[in-house]
Amino acid sequence: MPGIEGVTVQPPESATWLVHIDRTMWVGGVRGLMLQALHPLAMRGVWQNSTFQQDPFGRLRRTADFVGRVTYGSPEEAEEIGRRVRAIHRSLRIHDPDTGRTHRVDDPELLLWVHCAEVMSYLEVVRRAGAGIGDALADQYLREQRRSATYVGLHEEDVPGSLREMDAYFDEMRPRLRVIPESAAAVRFLLWPRLPGPLRLLTPAKPAYLPFGALCYYTLPRWARDLYGVLPEVPQATVTAALRAFRLAMNSVPDFVHQRVLDGRTRDMLRGSRERLAAAGYDVGKGLRGLVDPRRQPGGLAV
Repeated sequence: MPGIEGVTVQPPESATWLVHIDRTMWVGGVRGLMLQALHPLAMRGVWQNSTFQQDPFGRLRRTADFVGRVTYGSPEEAEEIGRRVRAIHRSLRIHDPDTGRTHRVDDPELLLWVHCAEVMSYLEVVRRAGAGIGDALADQYLREQRRSATYVGLHEEDVPGSLREMDAYFDEMRPRLRVIPESAAAVRFLLWPRLPGPLRLLTPAKPAYLPFGALCYYTLPRWARDLYGVLPEVPQATVTAALRAFRLAMNSVPDFVHQRVLDGRTRDMLRGSRERLAAAGYDVGKGLRGLVDPRRQPGGLAV
């Protein structure tokens, strides 16, 4: 892959950068949590080992920090957060009231479900919002995300790395998915999350307004919405229009405004990323989002 080795885990030339730099990722993140909650054991793991009930958006911000570090961070930063996440997961257990058994949070099957639900939510939402990512780039993104999966303790060869492999994985998983009381409660929280002030101000107003949580819900696949059944169906063209309005609004916001939504540690990490990229010859005058333009990459202006 082109790029300067070691500056960031994923270089600006990667498919991962193209997906993750898009602010529609906020919708994808919440959609991912809703999808993950359909796995009973995974949902109970979240419910029993986190403050999700009090602060569901806080979990999203922590996920954003992890995704940011294994995308824009240095290899050292990514390894450090990976060690931290794996250590936390090793110490946690899940009680399954259906069987009376206790499970490890770092069970590879659970980690794989969380990974696949998350990355497919990012990819599908960003594509639907109009990012112009074709199937070949989508396959490249999923191949690159195998590396991200290793930071939580998975092996690359065990992770689906293409649209075809992901489709097969979800077909296999669907019979195991269902709504338990914790899942239903989680979706209720996520439909009306307490968003940070800057993000509340940036939700789309036209051409088709949907509240943020409802927009996330309606981007779920139809089979997942049928399992939840918490909102009446609306025309999917309306959902697509709202999603594209959200993308247009959010992607037009300057980096320094958008980053107010992020945790302070995440902002520090992104500042370090910009400094390293600038030193490596990238033009960061338009922020990290601007680096998807090849002209802002080393040697780009000479082409």
